Amino acid sequence: MKILIKNAQIVNENLVFESDILIENDLISKISKNISEENVDQIIDASGKYLLPGIIDDQVHFREPGLTHKGDIESESRSAIAGGTTSFIEQPNTVPNAVTQELLANKYEIASQKSFANYGFMMGGTNDNLEEVLKTNPRNVPGIKLFLGSSTGNMLVDNPETLENIFSNTRMLIAVHCEDEATIRENTEKYKAEYGEDIPVKFHHLIRSEEACFKSSSKAIELAEKTGARLHVFHLSTAIETELFRNDIPLKDKKITAEVCVHHLTFTNEDYETKSGLIKWNPAVKTQKDKDGLWEALLDDRIDVIATDHAPHTWEEKQNVYTKCPSGAPLVQHSLVVMLENFRNGKITLEKIVEKMCHNPAILFRIEKRGFIKEGYKADLVLVDLDQNWTVEKENILYKCGWSPLEGMNFSFKVTHTFVNGNLAYENGKINEEKFGERLLFEVQE
Repeated sequence: MKILIKNAQIVNENLVFESDILIENDLISKISKNISEENVDQIIDASGKYLLPGIIDDQVHFREPGLTHKGDIESESRSAIAGGTTSFIEQPNTVPNAVTQELLANKYEIASQKSFANYGFMMGGTNDNLEEVLKTNPRNVPGIKLFLGSSTGNMLVDNPETLENIFSNTRMLIAVHCEDEATIRENTEKYKAEYGEDIPVKFHHLIRSEEACFKSSSKAIELAEKTGARLHVFHLSTAIETELFRNDIPLKDKKITAEVCVHHLTFTNEDYETKSGLIKWNPAVKTQKDKDGLWEALLDDRIDVIATDHAPHTWEEKQNVYTKCPSGAPLVQHSLVVMLENFRNGKITLEKIVEKMCHNPAILFRIEKRGFIKEGYKADLVLVDLDQNWTVEKENILYKCGWSPLEGMNFSFKVTHTFVNGNLAYENGKINEEKFGERLLFEVQE
């Protein structure tokens, strides 16, 4: 297949420029003005639209196997491509947890049959599976995930000796969820003593506190510095944590990196009043001061990546009292448009959005031939219309759980086309039901 995209405003590597782009089979074969229309199977006029590399979301929970009443690889990858996300890295706290090579291989097998987007799955570390962790192949697995604070699932790694062993013995990227468990338990008991099980959600950010986050992140970074491990700290939620990261060297040379999620850039603790448990995440959405600090660190490059931590739960589960209301919410269909709205409001440039959501995940995880609009790279691309007003509502939500914390929000940008490996996977609200996703591959540096 040859597809020609005409007159697109391409956003790539800190430039915005008008060009045509020719896709041949799964690759970008030519980027040039006025490419000939001869022998082309399909022409798409992209006049007045932005063409971005497909979004790479480095942290999602698609719930398969074992939790498929909340979401599954098919439903959530469908919502991903509708939002311009063409590649995802999924986390190991499914049921059973992906903590053996066999269980990890099973997830890859499911995705090969069901995923609309490209996929990678993290290997999970526990207090007693070091041998399995060390068998992980860095060529086709993105990294090792460690929960240093217990979240959804039972994967808390809290044995200092185990942690040091994992950090010392793998050269793969180690991604961590950082919240200090002892601090959280102590805070929870304090609020339970006053309110019982039905703690008001507005206290969530005080239970899973700034102190809990900073204490855990600091320890993880200290251990990475001691052992020389490659460390990626997921979902920073506090201003103080951003001070632990540097911006004076290029990303490719950093061994310690950071991510921020769309929700921590969007909501604050004030929003618990109206959104309640729908915006209960771990780590918690915190104060305006924290949100401002995260934005500052994102823009000055102490924070390297924007992701979602997409984590669906059913509407019914989210209505439970505080102690039984699970943390997490679905976001992968809407992450790009949320960030584009921030561009419209003058908070961030288009080039910076592409850097943090496309280029940097590819650099950080060393993903082969993705994340950029370059000749010879995989044709993972997203076209965005700048002038289509629409509102997030039940009817246009594709998540299996059927709800979004963004319901009622208006957007002026809309994803119109998504290409996955050169195939037009999504077009103006319609999903191509063929599943074009491929396993992500990673460059291994000696």
